[in-house]
Amino acid sequence: MPSLHELQRNFAGALLSRDPARLSADLVAGGAAAHERIDIYVNNLYHNAREALRAVYPVVEQLVGEAFFNYAADQYLLAYPSTSGDIQQYGGSLATFLAQFGPAASLRYLPDVARLEWLVHQVFHAADHGPLAIERLAAVAQADCTTLRFILNPASRLLASAFPVSRIWQANQPGAQDSQDIDAGSGGVQLLVRRSGYTVELLPLDAAEFAMLQALAGGQTVEQAYECALRVDPAFALADFIRQHIMDATIIGFETESPGVERIG
Repeated sequence: MPSLHELQRNFAGALLSRDPARLSADLVAGGAAAHERIDIYVNNLYHNAREALRAVYPVVEQLVGEAFFNYAADQYLLAYPSTSGDIQQYGGSLATFLAQFGPAASLRYLPDVARLEWLVHQVFHAADHGPLAIERLAAVAQADCTTLRFILNPASRLLASAFPVSRIWQANQPGAQDSQDIDAGSGGVQLLVRRSGYTVELLPLDAAEFAMLQALAGGQTVEQAYECALRVDPAFALADFIRQHIMDATIIGFETESPGVERIG
């Protein structure tokens, strides 16, 4: 008799592979045939996985059509079965999957559209966080800038793409006015994806601003991040950047290694 772990593994394998024979010998006889009982679970598994992806990636589905999307969703489930009991965590690797998915090879922009939709999903469900009081930042001495690190809002993400993914995303929203075809080769974007209230916004950034935010998101100090921005734009205005992103709550805290200065945020 198989152990509980073996039985669970066989059950999962039978569902993913749609192969009832892998589990038939372990089922109690009686009632419907083994394959019919397992098929109920198989159908529910694939249906729920499709619907979970459909909820997160509506633009991807609009671009490829329902039949293609369902096929891709089924193949994704085989390649990336869920590892979490939280359905909101399912689908985070779809962009990686699509980049390697042969039937989608002609749609070179599709992985980046999927990447954007996942960021929108993350931002929408991220925790709320109040703005940083700017007078607290003023208490940090100028000498601390070598160790000062800004904390970015959890309801914000960064995305760089070689394709106009923001226009593609916006053109495929409900009630969108811009229904004209978009040239995928018309230029890339650098975006700040953030939430304002219950609305997710896509804000275009210039190259220096993106470099600064990306460095801060990676844990670099303000001084290090500023150097990244200056390499892109020698005239980059640090004070304006800090003021703007504290006011729009992209920066919600700071920390420093200096003695006596606590983490704020």
